[in-house]
Order: sequence, then C-alpha cells, then structure tokens
Amino acid sequence: MPPATVYTTPAAPATQTVPVVAQTPSGPVTVGSATVPSPVGASSIVVMQSPPAAQQEVPSARPSTDHVWVAGNWSWKNNQYTWMAGHWEVPPTRGAVWVPPRWQPEGTSWRFYEGYWD
Repeated sequence: MPPATVYTTPAAPATQTVPVVAQTPSGPVTVGSATVPSPVGASSIVVMQSPPAAQQEVPSARPSTDHVWVAGNWSWKNNQYTWMAGHWEVPPTRGAVWVPPRWQPEGTSWRFYEGYWD
C-alpha cells in the first residue's frame, strides 16, 4: 500500500452534506441533512486507497442532555485505516453542530477532512 502524503498547506475549500441528528429517548435519529462548508485551512491526509465502509455502532446510554453523539470514523494511522469509535461529547457552545470528518475522492486518491464543531 502506498504511504500517505500529509499536507500542511490549506486544502481547497469544499462543502459536504452531513446528517442532521436528533436525540430521542430511544437514541440518535437522523432527521435530515444539511450542506455545510469544510473548514478552510485544515490540513489533510491524502491516500491512494479508498476507506472501508463505516462500521455500525450502538451508542451507550447518553450521559446527560448536554451530550451529543459523535459517530465513529476511519482515520489513517501507521499507513493503514484505523476505526475511531464514536463517543458522547458536550458541544463547545450551545447550539453548535458537529460536522463529521470525511474522506473525499480526488481523482485516484482520497483526501481526509477533519470533523469540527460549527
């Protein structure tokens, strides 16, 4: 497998469609989607191998009404894809929305964009 190329220069601005998730008593439910900008100036990793399909996760009990489920994702570590498990997190500000990380195809390679709170 070819090694990853790590870019420290800003990635090209792009948008992504992300799920909008609501917390119900029985757990997180996708209620729609939104198109949001990717962060400008974020460093990225580019690899030649497409990421595996996302793993199915069952969130643990919600710790508090302030917590939001941040789904797991594939990360690139030690020249291979590594699953980063989902977890509960308290947003940094009231009303902040988690924009999940993503792998974006670019020709024959894949570029990673970090997740962030918006």
